[in-house]
Amino acid sequence: MGVLVLGACAAWSLLTAAAHDGRPEGVLLALLAVAAGYAAGRIFGALLPVAAPCAGALAGLVLTLTVPHLAPGPQIVAPLGPAGATAALLTLSAGSACCAAWAAPAPAARLAACLLAAAITVTAAVRGSVVGAAACVAVLLYSLATGRMRRRGPGIALLALAAALVTGLTWAVAGNALPDGLTSALEGGLTTHRVELWHDALDLAGRESALGVGPGRFGDLSATAAAATPSDGKPHSAPLQLAAEQGVVGVALLAAAFCWLLGALWRSPRPTPVVLTAGAALTALAAIASVGDALSFTAVSVGAGLLAGLATARPLDQVPAPDASDRPGEPRVRARGGRPAP
Repeated sequence: MGVLVLGACAAWSLLTAAAHDGRPEGVLLALLAVAAGYAAGRIFGALLPVAAPCAGALAGLVLTLTVPHLAPGPQIVAPLGPAGATAALLTLSAGSACCAAWAAPAPAARLAACLLAAAITVTAAVRGSVVGAAACVAVLLYSLATGRMRRRGPGIALLALAAALVTGLTWAVAGNALPDGLTSALEGGLTTHRVELWHDALDLAGRESALGVGPGRFGDLSATAAAATPSDGKPHSAPLQLAAEQGVVGVALLAAAFCWLLGALWRSPRPTPVVLTAGAALTALAAIASVGDALSFTAVSVGAGLLAGLATARPLDQVPAPDASDRPGEPRVRARGGRPAP
């Protein structure tokens, strides 16, 4: 199913690019990064279910500290661009560290992973990434709450609802569908420039609702983007960018990709706290991408795929063992030593 969804996203971007002389390279690179990260996560998650997420968390932390263009430096319309990427990468790193803590069998390893998650959260605050610090705290709190959840279905549904609410709120702001007082309050944090970009994106989506204006062409047709100096030619909202550049089908494919991701987590053989923690980090990324430009950075796309792969991998020390009492289609999993796995 994942191959079909990602393949459909790639095919639709090529189709819309051919129809309007667009530039689909950015979309194709992001899809390739997600697929590569997911494959790597499935492999390393099976081989090293504790060490792999720890290594991923450390890699994300090092990237934010060492790569200059990911640092949230002075921005005219902060937190667009690099600041959003910093928040997203630190959020994924915190989620990966929490997953390692839940998967660790030894108390010492679990404590080390918890300290790493806390260090990542503190780093986000020290670096001035307010959005990143808030997202990391939200992931940590949700991860702690998952320890009391016996069923993952309600937790997955809650994450889907949260992503839908953030996306709907973004769409409402772009369409001036909120009361004036609430809109003014939100514009104070979002900046007027970003809201005007969203207005342009929604206007382009209304004009070309079927195929959009073509991938990579928002900057050529948006008056707000053209007037800004400097300008990256993007509306800084993944759903609105797809609506403007790839039409309704592009938005539907983005929603399908996120739903497939949640479905893969729901069916994952990993423990429920690991699954829901990874889902919380990926939902926080979806929220950041709805109001920023995080998905334009390859490191973020790879990190998202990697975390999803780690949370859906089946560790090699868990082997299916047939049992006469098992129901059809539900293989019994035995951990190392022959005892049933939790």
